[in-house]
Amino acid sequence: MVGSTVKRHIPEAQFFDNKKIAILGVGVSGRACIDALTEHTSARLSIWDSSQKAILQITSARIEESFASDEPATLLARLLAWEPELVVIAPGFRQTGPEWQALRAAGVPVWSEIELAWHLRSCDEDGQFSPWLCITGTNGKTTTVSMLEAMLNAGGKRALAVGNVGTPAVTAVSDLSDQAPEVFALELSSFQLAATYSMEPTSAVVLNLADDHLEWHASRAEYAGAKASIYERTHIACVYPIGDRVVQGMVDNADVTEGARAIGVSLGIPSRGELGFVEEVAVDRAFVRQAHANATELFTIDDLAHLAPPGYDLPVHIVKDALAASALARSVGTPAPAIAQGLRNFHPGAHRIELVAEHNGVRFIDDSKATNAHAAQASLLAQDPKSTVWIAGGLAKGATFDDLVTRIANRLAGVVVIGVDQSPWRAALDQLNIPVTYIDAHVEHPMMEAVAQAYHLAQPGQTVLLAPASASQDQFFSYGERGDKFAQAVEELVTVGEED
Repeated sequence: MVGSTVKRHIPEAQFFDNKKIAILGVGVSGRACIDALTEHTSARLSIWDSSQKAILQITSARIEESFASDEPATLLARLLAWEPELVVIAPGFRQTGPEWQALRAAGVPVWSEIELAWHLRSCDEDGQFSPWLCITGTNGKTTTVSMLEAMLNAGGKRALAVGNVGTPAVTAVSDLSDQAPEVFALELSSFQLAATYSMEPTSAVVLNLADDHLEWHASRAEYAGAKASIYERTHIACVYPIGDRVVQGMVDNADVTEGARAIGVSLGIPSRGELGFVEEVAVDRAFVRQAHANATELFTIDDLAHLAPPGYDLPVHIVKDALAASALARSVGTPAPAIAQGLRNFHPGAHRIELVAEHNGVRFIDDSKATNAHAAQASLLAQDPKSTVWIAGGLAKGATFDDLVTRIANRLAGVVVIGVDQSPWRAALDQLNIPVTYIDAHVEHPMMEAVAQAYHLAQPGQTVLLAPASASQDQFFSYGERGDKFAQAVEELVTVGEED
């Protein structure tokens, strides 16, 4: 409320008084941690990174010591010599890497930015904290968290999506202004969850689980365990996809706060305590009075129609994401009409099944955000049989692609592979009887080459789809830049074609 005199404060700020805290990795989240600790605490701070350039960008007078080295052993030896009581680690440092190993061996507590954020939450003068609605999964996190933010805002709450999107969580949750968010929608990765121990979500969901980031975690079990930890200490609702035995097992095994409920979501007709569909209407039988006899309409498929890529049916995963977001929103009392209004207000970010252009009957679609096999599969299965020239490849993150290729093979008319590590793709694609082109990993403009080769393979009526099933940082700064380069290459192709 504008003009409010509510005095917010951070109850745990004194915990950090004179505590020696090392910030390992000073990227976006690291800088946010420095700023929050500097503004709200009297902690003693040091900064550490593999890049001297990154270190030099930090100008805070509170920094007692700083050091950079691209040799992990050297970096960690200097860090440990400073004798920190706590290390806040950036997600860029792998759980399997020497940095984690050295810190564990030394017995130094390792926190994520999210763990720090939990301890730096502000509350109002009555001691009330803003709820945390937490989302993780292999695919669909950003869409779901953004839908949730739109629903909450439509319901009259000051809501903010944070975590892997937008403002760093530690910055947002420590806001002391009278316009501080009233509820947070958090997108959380397994990297963040691996070093988060105290968080108590109001409600949480694991959307799905498939192999990803296996180079970062020690094993599939470690990866799944990090995801499952999002349900720990949940207060109101553990939301899960009905029929997913792995995720349901996470809910069954979670140590939650007394009174927390397991809330299932599905595309089928819901039972009591679930959200689902009756024909093309999403209904709530979990957060309604007399749920044994009543259901409340939340939204219809028509409310999502604007999210279908041009020329395509609405992807099933979009519907599932909307249902998961609805469950989280309803768990904190969002009125049913706000669910539909929020979805109508929602528009996805760039690089998610985005039509870039159509040229000579060939459509070019950017799904650069499909950074793992699970996301790429959803994108490819939305295509017609034998209709798609697929641009794939990048950082495999320890994954293999045999199963993915088997599931989507009938959608393909051709494949173009980019990226530095192409060996897992060669193993997976050798089984196909369609044209496959590998772009030289050392070519100066890999996406330009890929688009040209894909267009050469495509026939009128077919689609060139960028859905790499891999991370981007081997040849691009981010999946966003990868998508931008795709769009630029398509634009140049179209321009040259028009000049001809």
